[in-house]
Amino acid sequence: MEYESNKRFPLDAKDYKLYEEVGEGVSASVYRALCIPLNEIVAIKVLDLEKCNNDLDGIRREVNTMTLIKHQNLVRAHCSFTAGHSLWVVMPYMAGGSCQHIMKSSYPEGFEEPVIATLLNEVLKALVYLHAQGDIHRDVKAGNILIDSNGAVKLADFGVSACMFDAGDRQRSRNTFVGTPCWMAPEVMQELPGYDFKADIWSFGITALELAHGHAPFSKYPPMKVLLMTLQNAPPGLDYERDKRFSKSFKEMVGACLVKDPKKRPSSEKLLKHHFFKHARPVEYLSRTILEGLSPLGERFRMLKAKEADLLVPNKALYGDEHLSQVRVVQSQIKS
Repeated sequence: MEYESNKRFPLDAKDYKLYEEVGEGVSASVYRALCIPLNEIVAIKVLDLEKCNNDLDGIRREVNTMTLIKHQNLVRAHCSFTAGHSLWVVMPYMAGGSCQHIMKSSYPEGFEEPVIATLLNEVLKALVYLHAQGDIHRDVKAGNILIDSNGAVKLADFGVSACMFDAGDRQRSRNTFVGTPCWMAPEVMQELPGYDFKADIWSFGITALELAHGHAPFSKYPPMKVLLMTLQNAPPGLDYERDKRFSKSFKEMVGACLVKDPKKRPSSEKLLKHHFFKHARPVEYLSRTILEGLSPLGERFRMLKAKEADLLVPNKALYGDEHLSQVRVVQSQIKS
């Protein structure tokens, strides 16, 4: 298997040459880079530790999880080290970028069903592995589904994942409010006493809709509105009239994921057996379809960043502390 390589990646910033930026988050940037001693192109996530508040334990857990992963559909970190006030995490370079980037660049209305089936089939295999290990990913979305130039699909970003087998108690739930509002399960929003693997299944269903339409349901609304709509409205889904281009089995699969009662959602293992995934193609199909003719990732990232610059200013706090604190106010109102 690809992860049984004995390559030893150096633990010093001087052994890497950073090229263009290919991704960014609140406290991190991702660069295409060259590992000079191995002459290998890699991705390096540079986290500004000063912007990470005091969540060093969370960061350590993320990096530790990423280096221990051994599954072809999950991004594994080669190594990590500190450089000044930054933590550098060295990872494989996924030249296709994220599904979100690809949609924004070339497929604003979403992908065709065979592409969606192929992508989701690979993501679900990653979730089956994670859940068996006692992990909840907690941030499944198109922006965290990465594609290599050959079509290989990997689920990334364990910034909010948590191991549920800590302290040997094999506790299968978590009480923390983490994730991205549009993709967040109702039980996570309500901070019910513990949630489990089924929260990922809800996010998986929302991601299916995102891949079908080019955006997540409620994505145009601020987090407080998203929270209220998710809790008060019927679950989103594929409309039998508006979404005629999609099969009945796709609609049923999404419907099975987006059930408000987590106990009624299937496990990732059971969902993988759903007949919708019989439509999945080999991953090479992705390189012949959605990756065909795409500009290099750095170029696409630069163009999208420029295009969204005007939108980012008013929406910069969309997933930030300010809005999450407002979300907590709404939560307290719901509970009272």
